[in-house]
Amino acid sequence: MKFNNNKLYKIIFIGILIAALVVTSGCADKSTSDTNQNGSSPSETSGVSDADKAAESGEFTLTDGYGREVTIPENVEQVVCSGAGCLRYLVYLQAQDDVVGVDSLEKEESAFEGRPYALANPQLKDYPLIGEFRGNDDPEKIIAISPQVILKTGTSGQSTASNGADADALQNKTGIPVVMFPYGSLKNEEQKSEIYSSLRIMGQVVGKQERAEEVINYINATMQDLENRTADIPESERKTAYIGGVSMAGAHGIISTEPAYPPFLWVNANNVASGMGADHADIAKEALVDWDPEYIFIDIGTLQVGNEGAIGELKNDTSLSGLSAVKNKKVYGVIPYNYYSTNYESVLANAYFVGKVLYPDRFEDIDPEAKADEIYTFFVGKPVFSEINEQYDNLGFKSIPL
Repeated sequence: MKFNNNKLYKIIFIGILIAALVVTSGCADKSTSDTNQNGSSPSETSGVSDADKAAESGEFTLTDGYGREVTIPENVEQVVCSGAGCLRYLVYLQAQDDVVGVDSLEKEESAFEGRPYALANPQLKDYPLIGEFRGNDDPEKIIAISPQVILKTGTSGQSTASNGADADALQNKTGIPVVMFPYGSLKNEEQKSEIYSSLRIMGQVVGKQERAEEVINYINATMQDLENRTADIPESERKTAYIGGVSMAGAHGIISTEPAYPPFLWVNANNVASGMGADHADIAKEALVDWDPEYIFIDIGTLQVGNEGAIGELKNDTSLSGLSAVKNKKVYGVIPYNYYSTNYESVLANAYFVGKVLYPDRFEDIDPEAKADEIYTFFVGKPVFSEINEQYDNLGFKSIPL
């Protein structure tokens, strides 16, 4: 009996020891937890940074085109594009299959379609609506289709701070990461660098970094080829030219021009309107008469104005009938390139046609229409020159009868 009691006491004693150890361990855990809540963060105490935590959770942080730090999923396969030109860049990167929604302009049916990326991808019209065009998004519609990331082009002419604030507001309303960037242009080096930076940022988001570099290299090589063909032409032998009827937020007449029209820059033509600055300009007809360029090129998007737009003006306005280009039948049509921002593939294609007209001996190996389809195929995946041109009475890359 005494033996059994001793055995019982030992069992009880061991049980008490185990219970004490459990209680002590719990207190230690609570103390550590309290320290993390009231003092340093768990990541600080463990030596794990926020970036490491993002990586562990399948996310990463990038800096967008307006200096915002945005954390996005590591593997993005569902996006929406907001703002003018944003979806065009996604097509350039061959990531259009990632799209899950589009803005109102992408869904419109139009007799005139000047966007090669849309012609090459008619399925884009069938996606759900995310809001109105030019970045006027509907957060509720975006939330309903659950993209992983919202890609957004900034508003031209708006400050970095304002564009960044717009992106933050949309991100806060939707709870979805917003990666924003400027659209850029090919008019000067600063704006060209914006294009390249934006393509690289978008490439990071959708896993198309290599394609982004391909696009950048193609643009550079094409511009260099154009420049090499004409760089040694003496200033005194460079042709004078004017581009009229340039589309800008819609179609316009003869006075609508681009003082820094890239094709003229690349083939070393003398743009008679170059003194008007770098941005789009409307000139006085009297100025065009005074300049009297040897060649006039017409953006055939002008046909949307009615009465043949700029072409009708050259035919019917007696103040323009004395222009040398009109009398000498040196008026030519080029493909519209400003349609929901700039279609860079059309700008590059136009440059080869302009070069062929002004300096045929320097471009004798070039068939402008074939070259255009080569360029369109690279950028948007299909040779759409004829499809575009047919909408504008096939006046592109031809002498326009007046």
